Amino acid sequence: MRILFVSSGNSGKISPIVLAQGESLQQFGLEVVYFTIQGKGIQGYTKNIFKLRKFLKNNSFDCIHAHFVLSALVATMAGAKPLVVSLMGSDTAKGAWHIRLTRFLQARVWDFTLVKSEKMKDDLGVPDILVLPNGVNFKHFRPINQKESLETVGWSPEKRYVLFASNPSRPEKNYALALEAFSKLNMPNLVMKTLDQVPFDQVPFYYCAADVVLLTSHREGSPNVIKEAMACNRPIVVTDVGDVKKVLGQTAHCYVVDGKAEHVAAAVKKIVDLPYISTNGRDNIQWLNQEVVAQKLVEIYKELSR
Repeated sequence: MRILFVSSGNSGKISPIVLAQGESLQQFGLEVVYFTIQGKGIQGYTKNIFKLRKFLKNNSFDCIHAHFVLSALVATMAGAKPLVVSLMGSDTAKGAWHIRLTRFLQARVWDFTLVKSEKMKDDLGVPDILVLPNGVNFKHFRPINQKESLETVGWSPEKRYVLFASNPSRPEKNYALALEAFSKLNMPNLVMKTLDQVPFDQVPFYYCAADVVLLTSHREGSPNVIKEAMACNRPIVVTDVGDVKKVLGQTAHCYVVDGKAEHVAAAVKKIVDLPYISTNGRDNIQWLNQEVVAQKLVEIYKELSR
């Protein structure tokens, strides 16, 4: 089967999430081609409608899979068929008009629609939509010896580390809360680092060098960093967003907290008061193994291409 992925390319490269999903499908013998949308705003995305329409005319695909709602709108207006749409974390948090448009397209136009969490499903108000979180590459995200990890990322073995698992400049990630919580700890030997501009192949080393992985977002769909950190067996502190409660479950040394700095700080302290520890997170997310998720996508593509 030949599948076309449509997604934004404004960062200058394909999203690691989209790329990882494409690579997981290739393991099942599918050919995955990528069409990246270049340009921002209504005018930028509109220009890509004609580019994609021409690309589809000159190429043949068994199925087109668009990631994020704006990419899905471009694919829709370009006449992409059959069309699978993956709504991502922010796609159901953009206001009532946005929800109404998405509902209409999901019911009348798109051939198959996926969301990443039960909360997204509830926000969209479509009870029969399929929830399929992004899978985790267990070969890439794995437990690594702390000494090796510290050497790889260049951190001191004499310090303890909190890793803020996102780009601090993104407002929805609420780095201000992480800073406020960290200031309350007042632990001279504790350092906070951020997971920003880190090459993909280095990310597991950052997780495994950290004593605790921290995410303090205002909102999320199904945050990949939490699943990746679990696959590396790392302790986690995260605000109650998206599907984190379901994903973490009863995983040891992992805490879901509210948005109060003192509660975030208290959870971090519980972890760093102990020696460097591992969790049972990897065992608890076997159902999110990338290969399991990919197999479900293959079944969807086959059904639509008949």
